[in-house]
Amino acid sequence: MVLQVVKFRHHFRQRFSPLSNFLVCKFTTSPPPPPPPPSSPPSSGHFITTPIFYVNAQPHIGHLYTSVVADTYHRYRKLQRPTEGEGGLPPIFSTGTDEHGMKIEKAAKKEGLPDGKTILHCDKVSKSFRDMTQQFSIDCTDFVRTTEPRHFKAVSHFWEKLHDQGHIYKSEYQGWYSIADEAFIPESNLIEKVDGKGGTIKVSEESGHPVEWTKEENYIFKLTKFLPDVSHWIKTCNPIKPEKFADILLRWIDEGFEDLSVSRPKSRLSWGIPVPKDDTQVIYVWLDALVNYLTVAGYPDKLNQWPPTLQVVGKDIIKFHGIYWPAFLMAAGLEPPKEILCHSHWTIDGKKMSKSLGNVVDPFELGKTYGTDGLRYFLLREGTPQSDANFTEEKMRRMLNAELADTFGNLLSRCSGKLVNPGQKWPDWDHQNFPDALGQHGTALKESLESLPDKVETSYNEFIFYRGLEHIMTTIRLANLYVEDTKPWALAKTAPSDPVLLSMLSLVFETLRITSILTFPVMPNLSSSVLDRLNVAPTERNWASLKNFIWEKQEASDRSLGPVHNVLYKRIRL
Repeated sequence: MVLQVVKFRHHFRQRFSPLSNFLVCKFTTSPPPPPPPPSSPPSSGHFITTPIFYVNAQPHIGHLYTSVVADTYHRYRKLQRPTEGEGGLPPIFSTGTDEHGMKIEKAAKKEGLPDGKTILHCDKVSKSFRDMTQQFSIDCTDFVRTTEPRHFKAVSHFWEKLHDQGHIYKSEYQGWYSIADEAFIPESNLIEKVDGKGGTIKVSEESGHPVEWTKEENYIFKLTKFLPDVSHWIKTCNPIKPEKFADILLRWIDEGFEDLSVSRPKSRLSWGIPVPKDDTQVIYVWLDALVNYLTVAGYPDKLNQWPPTLQVVGKDIIKFHGIYWPAFLMAAGLEPPKEILCHSHWTIDGKKMSKSLGNVVDPFELGKTYGTDGLRYFLLREGTPQSDANFTEEKMRRMLNAELADTFGNLLSRCSGKLVNPGQKWPDWDHQNFPDALGQHGTALKESLESLPDKVETSYNEFIFYRGLEHIMTTIRLANLYVEDTKPWALAKTAPSDPVLLSMLSLVFETLRITSILTFPVMPNLSSSVLDRLNVAPTERNWASLKNFIWEKQEASDRSLGPVHNVLYKRIRL
């Protein structure tokens, strides 16, 4: 059973004429087509996004985690398709900042900025998110801000598209409104909470933010009209990963939604994009924000790419991306994203991270102590999409010392130092003598290396990065056992040409080459330093080269090591 792309079902076309060219997935029993050759890149590049981050506060490790997950998959895809963009469409990887809404106005006023100067607050906080992408090597191709003219143009055009096709109408709207969430909350999603004054208040069950009864005239999007199609998309295309979040979305749809208010009176919210042809209303911040993905694709002019290959979001915004967003796109006659990866949150010492508790973790400070690649590694080694992960600095210190300093770094220093390797060479594989000289640990390491790329590829394809890193670390530990068993520091003194020593050096350097390419998407700087030390050419740093094992090459020669850099990661001491 495979997924094929087919025309939207006939009754959907009859109901929604804009969807006549809309493509969805459907299960069939036809045989799968043969896979394309690994060396053949697709005609178009990938399109990966993070959500745009709200500028009401500075970046924390939750923002960084989202960015690193998206960046790792982006780098992984580039390793697999190094020629992507040559003769086709280049990859897109976008991130940015969401800068409209009531919370932003309040944050600016709290800083003492006068009316009309909210943009100064946005400039400052947006810069901190841009600094985060640069400092932590987030390889984005576009950093979009919702205050940019190109975004105003895209949102206005998108609104008019929905309005002209009859999917938006004006009506009085009333309900429980959360200022913090900038959304109306259904009665079924409210709970009562003690307010600290002996009484109770209504709060959103999802966010815990208080709500107030609001009655106003707004523009309304016909969300209920598209819910059957959103449900069909979720069930047949399987776009939501992990599956547990798809189940949550389907349950919410079954419980029912009302049509969605997509504007606010300008008298209550002035900091936003005005509704076209009605300057008394401002476009709902979530409709505004979601269109950013179209903005970076070139909308409303010719789209550079569409739909997105992968959109990475946190579980707190899955409703907006998994229900509202595809409904908006379907209404506009556009295809929804191919995949949405929803990840869980980070707790701090077992508690939810929040400004009120004062336990928000600053990634910039951690980067100074543990290194930017060290923090990237820990977040992906410890974080899981399915469930919340707990951050403690002690746990991070122990992990980075054990795995990057003592295991990965130690393997490099043991075999590239002048005591063991005075000639600073990577010995070529001796097909006649080396196989018999490997011994038990060397043979086990060689077998592990042969299966490692496929194991990691499977894990990365499923966005289970921690499992891929586990496989890599298991192989590196085998290499360290091999070194301990061989005792190269003794052999180098008495028998520097012994096949046992040379085969060990050759196989360990091959281990470092393969594992460094595999870890490059996760920690690009540290992995590059190992590949530089091994003198691996840039053209050999791709996924295809992983299977070019040294013991399979017929014509090769000893390779000189690169510039001296034997310490991969310094142990962190308190």
